[in-house]
Amino acid sequence: MKDQAEKLRLKLQNHTQELARTIAIVSGKGGVGKTNISTNLALTLADKGKRVLLFDFDIGMGNVNILLGTTSNSNISAFLQDDVPLKSIIQHTANGISYISAGNGLNEVMEMDNRMYNRLLDGLSELQAEYDFIIFDMAAGATTTALNILLSADDIFVVCTPEPTAITDAYSMMKFICSAQSESRFLLICNRAESKRQGKETLERLQSAAQKFLKKEVTLLGVLPEDKHVRKAVISQTAFSEKFPNADISLKLKKMVDIYMEDDYSDRFNHRSFVSKLRNIFTNKEGRL
Repeated sequence: MKDQAEKLRLKLQNHTQELARTIAIVSGKGGVGKTNISTNLALTLADKGKRVLLFDFDIGMGNVNILLGTTSNSNISAFLQDDVPLKSIIQHTANGISYISAGNGLNEVMEMDNRMYNRLLDGLSELQAEYDFIIFDMAAGATTTALNILLSADDIFVVCTPEPTAITDAYSMMKFICSAQSESRFLLICNRAESKRQGKETLERLQSAAQKFLKKEVTLLGVLPEDKHVRKAVISQTAFSEKFPNADISLKLKKMVDIYMEDDYSDRFNHRSFVSKLRNIFTNKEGRL
């Protein structure tokens, strides 16, 4: 009955507006700049007039609010533990984006039961109709929670650096996702490259491995340079694209977003919504997050 109600609701929504594109940003390991990219991507899209929700899904270890220089008075633990509606924990920033904080205390880490999961689906269904983009900043590791989100997202941005361990871990993450028969598209970003050539070679290595061993075509989204402005921005608890808009990395990110926005989504977005896919995974597996 719930599935029928959702299908009717989504059908009515599609007559008047498109549902949000969902982007999951992942890395095989921590320390590659994934959260920094997630935050600045959200801000760059907002600068283009897009309605953006940044969902920090690194539950218990999140720090999106720190990079935004804000103090969150609510986070995902209020949803998980106190039955607060998902929409009620959204924070709004002066620079035009909304975000949901994951919290940064280990005591906030817990698994979702079936009831929580259904509440999450209902909340996301509403939010997908209110935003143009929902960006999930995922935890570095591969968990059941992460996999369900990844299998449902429209696009997966895979972030790595030129370090051999980061490349290996990024490939392992793609392999893990592909093993679950994901239909999502991979877009690769090399961060902290010392040169454009180094970054391009890193991405091409990952692309070649994905084609050869995973039989998966991937998109090379771009290279972001090692830039001293990033560290300065983090220390000041400000996003680098906001504090240093003319820095090399800020300009490269803006170009990357332009390339992404130029893509033709008309075919892909006539399919089931993110929430429909997520609910289908839950129903088929009869599991829980």
